[in-house]
Amino acid sequence: MECCGNGCGIDFSKEELKQRLTPQQYSVTQEKDTERPFTGKYCNHFEKGIYSCIVCNQDLFSSEAKFETKCGWPSFFDVIDSNNVKFKEDLSHVSCNLLLLTMKTDMKRTEVLCSKCGAHLGHVFDDGPKPTKKRYCINSAA
Repeated sequence: MECCGNGCGIDFSKEELKQRLTPQQYSVTQEKDTERPFTGKYCNHFEKGIYSCIVCNQDLFSSEAKFETKCGWPSFFDVIDSNNVKFKEDLSHVSCNLLLLTMKTDMKRTEVLCSKCGAHLGHVFDDGPKPTKKRYCINSAA
């Protein structure tokens, strides 16, 4: 079976994922795309429940940690279990402009990935509410 290429613990073939996921779910989780702001299914969704990875169903976030923000994506101040996500420095939005990065150190982002399958979920920032002061900015399609 061909791995999805995310350095994950579970391998799904690209063909299987393309059949099982919508085109947007595939592009977000496998190609690290981002939904347009304020368009995601869970952006203004506040019913009680658990948010799970669309690829492998691992539980990631609880509605109890969800908070309203003006950023345009579902936001959480904490994960259900710190072992269920992994983090990776993401400089993709500055491309090869290292000068810009050295001048504006706030341009660094931290990507959030599902620890079970390696799916791209979104990013985490240090501007969230207490108690963690984290803002997990997560794509609804993930």
